[in-house]
Amino acid sequence: MKQMNAIPILMSAAMLLGGCDRTNGQTEMSGASIIGMAPQGSGTNPYYSTTAVDRLEVSQAEWKKILPSELYHVAFEKGTERPFTGKFKDGPTDGTYRCAVCGFALFDPGTKFDSGTGWPSFYRPIAKGSVADEEDRSLGMTRDEVLCGRCGAHLGHVFDDGPPPTGLRYCINAVSLDHTSE
Repeated sequence: MKQMNAIPILMSAAMLLGGCDRTNGQTEMSGASIIGMAPQGSGTNPYYSTTAVDRLEVSQAEWKKILPSELYHVAFEKGTERPFTGKFKDGPTDGTYRCAVCGFALFDPGTKFDSGTGWPSFYRPIAKGSVADEEDRSLGMTRDEVLCGRCGAHLGHVFDDGPPPTGLRYCINAVSLDHTSE
């Protein structure tokens, strides 16, 4: 009987360490929502643009000075926010999901779906080149990391258990995303 009580604890630890891997566990949700506010990267960030497409080469020291600490941690220290706490759980159904670091267009809301993981999930990027991927061998497993195609910020991971038509699940940290209505 006592061993059964340890299972939920072990599952929760694995979910937090594993990032976007699927789980049926429930985690407390944050009541905070910043949908509709100005994009978080736009204030003091001179590199934030919803129109620029040129590749950015910015030092980590510069990003650390201009980005909010949570965004910097996820984007450039490859952190993961807690599941079910992000600002886009129910998210907008129009506009564009953008990189919170640089403003680059990443995902169309029409490709967003509820994966049950606690992170925003999409089955396709908005355009070829909007995201890049590279092998991630952290935490004792091999996954495909998703990066912004413009600034190289860590966004999340992509898995091959998504819905049709692609069969892919881009599991993205909500803190890495902004939304614009245009």
